[in-house]
Amino acid sequence: MRKHEVVVVGAGLAGQRAALAAIEAGREVAIVTKLHPLRSHSGAAQGGINAAVGADDSVDTHIYDTVKGSDYLGDQDAIEFFCKSAGPTVIEMEHFGTIFSRGADGSLARRAFGGAGFPRTIYAADRTGLALLQGLWERLGSERFTMYEEWELAKLVVRDGRVQGLIALDRRRGEFEGIAARSIVVATGPSGRVYGRTTNAHSCAGDGVSVAYEAGAFLKDMEFVQFHPTALLESSILITEGARGEGGILKNAAGERFMSKYAPHALELASRDVVSRSIVTEVREGRGFSGPYGGYVHLELMHLGKEKVESRLQEICDYSRLFAGIDPVTQPIPVYPAQHYMMGGVGTDIHGATNIAGLFAAGEAACVSVHGANRLGGNSLLDTLVFGKEAGIAAAEFAAKASTPELTAADVTEATAPYRAWSSRTDGEDPSALRKEMQQTMDRYAGIYRTESDLAEGLKRIRAVKKRFERVRVVDQSKVFNLNLTDAIETGEMIELAEVILVGAYARTESRGAHFRVDYPKRDDARWMKHTLAQMGPEGPTLSYSPVAFTRWEAKERVY
Repeated sequence: MRKHEVVVVGAGLAGQRAALAAIEAGREVAIVTKLHPLRSHSGAAQGGINAAVGADDSVDTHIYDTVKGSDYLGDQDAIEFFCKSAGPTVIEMEHFGTIFSRGADGSLARRAFGGAGFPRTIYAADRTGLALLQGLWERLGSERFTMYEEWELAKLVVRDGRVQGLIALDRRRGEFEGIAARSIVVATGPSGRVYGRTTNAHSCAGDGVSVAYEAGAFLKDMEFVQFHPTALLESSILITEGARGEGGILKNAAGERFMSKYAPHALELASRDVVSRSIVTEVREGRGFSGPYGGYVHLELMHLGKEKVESRLQEICDYSRLFAGIDPVTQPIPVYPAQHYMMGGVGTDIHGATNIAGLFAAGEAACVSVHGANRLGGNSLLDTLVFGKEAGIAAAEFAAKASTPELTAADVTEATAPYRAWSSRTDGEDPSALRKEMQQTMDRYAGIYRTESDLAEGLKRIRAVKKRFERVRVVDQSKVFNLNLTDAIETGEMIELAEVILVGAYARTESRGAHFRVDYPKRDDARWMKHTLAQMGPEGPTLSYSPVAFTRWEAKERVY
C-alpha cells in the first residue's frame, strides 16, 4: 500500500500552491493528477489576477467590490483576508518567475474588469493563467514530491472520524490502487462539464467535489453557477473579459450598444451575471443576430486598432481566426454566454478545512466563500493561490499531528466493486449517452433564467438519468487508458452534482447574483441571506443552511 503524509489531488494552481506550502512546512508530499500539471485548466484563464498594488488603488475598494459582486452572499471575513493577501501573492508569483505585462513606466500593467471600481487586474497579455502556472511549476520543482500522473480519483476513505486515504485509477495500467494519507487536499478544479455549453475543458468533471460529497463533506452554494457573457458562439471557447477591459463593446443586430440600457454606468464592465442576462434578453426579445448555432450578439474590438488588439489579446486573435474564421482586427466576434465557473464547491473555512477531519479543499473545487452568488473576473486566479497556500499549510499542520492512517486492500476491493460490475454486464446504459442527456437537461432547465417549473422538470429528468445510471455498462474490456471506464466514472460523479445544483436552485426562492428566478425576481435578504449546505443522503441531497459572515458592509441594492 502506498503511503504519504500529505496527498494533493489536482495539479493546477491551487494544487501546486498547496503542495509547495506543505513541502515548505516540512511534510512529505504526493500529487495525484489526471493531467500533466501544465495542462491543468488553470492555464485556460486568460484575463488577469486582481490585486490592489498601486498607490492609486486600495485594498478596501477591492474588498467592497468583491462583497458587492457577490451580491452580499460572500463571507466578509474571508473576503477581507483574501483581498489583503492579494498584493503579496502577486509579488510572490512575480518572484517565482511569472512574467507580467508592464506599463510604459515599467510598473505592473493593469486593466479594467467587470464589477470593479478600479482597473486593478494585473495580466500577462491574455495568457495570465498559463504564465502563473509555468512560474509556479518551476518554483515547485518535480523532484520535491511524488507525482502520480494520469491517475483518476475514485473514492475517499473516511473512517474513525477522519480521512484515511484515497482510491485512484492508474489509467496507464488500468489498475485501482489505494494511497494512504495523513491529510488530503482536494484541488481538482471545475465541474463545468455538468453543462453542455461551457468554457471548461473536457477534464473539468467535478471529480474531487463529487467524491468529497460521497465521503460526507458538505457542498456549499452549488446553485450559484456563473455564465461568462462572451463565449465564442459555436465552440464556447472563452473570449476573455479582458477584451471588454481593453475597450471592447457589445452590439445587437440593430447596431445598438445595448448595455447602456442595463448598466448605464459600467456598460460592458458590469458584473458577469448582469452582462450575461442582458445578452440573453436581447436575443430572446428578437434584437440579436440569428444563425445555425442560435442567437448571438457581436463583440467589437475593431475600433481599438490592430496593434492593441494583437499585442494585448493575442490568444483571442488566434481563437477567433482558427475556430470562427473571424479576424477581430477587422470583424466583430459572435458571442453568447456559456457556463464558466462554479461559485459553489466543497465547503471550507479560510484555511481549507472541511467538515471531515484531515480533508481540505482549495480552488474552484472549494467554496470558502469569497465569491458568494457571483464571482468577479480576476478573483479566481487569486483564489487558487491564496487558498491553495492556506490549505497546504493547514494540511501540513494536520499531518504533523495525525496518527498513521489505516488503509487496507479490503478498502480498495470494496470501493471498486461497482466498477467491476459495470464491466461484467452484457447489456446496460451507455455512459456517453447519459452524459449527453444530463448536459442537455442542465442547459435547458438550469441556465441563466430559472423558473420553478423548469427546475422541477430538470430535477425530474436528472433523477431519471441517475436511475438509469444504476445500469451503466462499460463495454471496453481493455486495461490501458480505458476511456469508456473513466467516462462512466466521471458521468456518475457529474450526475450527483447536477442533482445538488437543481435541488439548491429549486429551494432558493429569490434572485441573487448568478441565480435568477423569473418567478422570484427580487433578492430576499430576510429569508435567503444564508449559504446552502448540501450533504449526501439516502434519497439525494439533504439541505441545511449557515449564516453569511458580515463585518463592515451592510447589504444594499446592487447596481452598476
